[in-house]
Amino acid sequence: MSALTDPTKRRWLAWAALATVFLLVNLHRLSTGVLSEELTVAFETTAAQLGTLHASFFLIYAAVQVPTGVLADRIGPRYVGSVGGVVLSLGAVGFALSGSYLAAFASRALIGLGSGVIFVSILRFCANWYRADEFATMAGLTGSIAGLGAILATTPLAVAVGRFGWRATVLSLGGAGIVAAGAVFALARQSPAAAGLEPIEGVPQQPETTLAELGGHLRTLARDLDQWLLSIVFFAGNGAMLTLVGLWGIPYVVVVYELDVTTASSFTLLASVGVLLGPTTLGWLSDRIERRLLPMAVGIGLFAVALGAVPVLGRPPLAVVAVSYFACGFLFGAAMLSLSVVKERYPAGASGIATATVNTAGFVGGSILPAAMGAALDAYRTGETVGGTVAYTEFGYRVAFGILAATVAVGFCCACWLVVRKRSRTGAPTRSSASSRDRPR
Repeated sequence: MSALTDPTKRRWLAWAALATVFLLVNLHRLSTGVLSEELTVAFETTAAQLGTLHASFFLIYAAVQVPTGVLADRIGPRYVGSVGGVVLSLGAVGFALSGSYLAAFASRALIGLGSGVIFVSILRFCANWYRADEFATMAGLTGSIAGLGAILATTPLAVAVGRFGWRATVLSLGGAGIVAAGAVFALARQSPAAAGLEPIEGVPQQPETTLAELGGHLRTLARDLDQWLLSIVFFAGNGAMLTLVGLWGIPYVVVVYELDVTTASSFTLLASVGVLLGPTTLGWLSDRIERRLLPMAVGIGLFAVALGAVPVLGRPPLAVVAVSYFACGFLFGAAMLSLSVVKERYPAGASGIATATVNTAGFVGGSILPAAMGAALDAYRTGETVGGTVAYTEFGYRVAFGILAATVAVGFCCACWLVVRKRSRTGAPTRSSASSRDRPR
């Protein structure tokens, strides 16, 4: 069999095409940390405005998650993923050509609109082409693609911007996105059967889901306390990670330690390496030990501790900052487990809408936390610039990073609550089984 006719090989080709688009999604959404100096000059922004420009991506991204879940469940990843890739690429072209703050805001929102459909489409694809005991690993591997995109959005992006300029760099990413979207359309299908292939052993056939059934699942999700707790966990973990790597992690190092942007980006590069390694490792571990909630709770707790280095110490040694950033990236994998938990609580035909609901919260966090940190920093603005970056006091950064640490600490409390609730219901350790007793009643 060729790679196109062997379903176990074809799924990897299709996943790779979707993952390439997702790689570009992460490059775009985390690029403002490196571009902060250029964007501040080009559009004459304050910290709050820069935070809002960064968050415009996540505002629309969050808004389309539940509709994306419906579309992914109904028509599949081929059309949803390829159209999303085209839309985000057109937004990138518009952003590169923007002549005003308003145009840049609208273009970045368009990038968010196209990007918002990709991750849920990949998870729906994995639910249809991989076994249940492979799902957390595949979700983690997809999360690691976010880490690779985040790596490219640090030092490599800084080098490219320094050599070619930010507008030419972003424009080239738009062209790459069009090509990747074409690959998704050519390779991805709803299921092996939809591709005219034999079924894959151990992968359940996905039932057709009506709009009425999806509406019922949405109502169940809205009443499910565990879903809300999982959403808070992902709000905290994903929001903090996107804020650290995507925006304020670099300016903090530039201002407090007086380093240039390229050197400072090496610290967020470490965080991105953590994201590259952590989700796959923790997802594999979760599948291996057949537990979700306990590793999620432990990981989120350690995430809060790692973030606490800045608010507690203010100006810790750079080695501590490096370890903290890497640990935050690695432990983000614990937040990713919330998507596996909610997927396993609902019927197979509702996996898209269930994961989309929790994913929405993560990108609401990515919208709110950067702007909240920016507003806190504006209260401690010095009126000076360091390396072209607007300077804030060290105490201002302690307050701003304290917001992140406190948010993740709340996520840790919710994860612990989930562990307690599960044990009180079953009287046994948390397992990954998606039996009926694990589903909301």
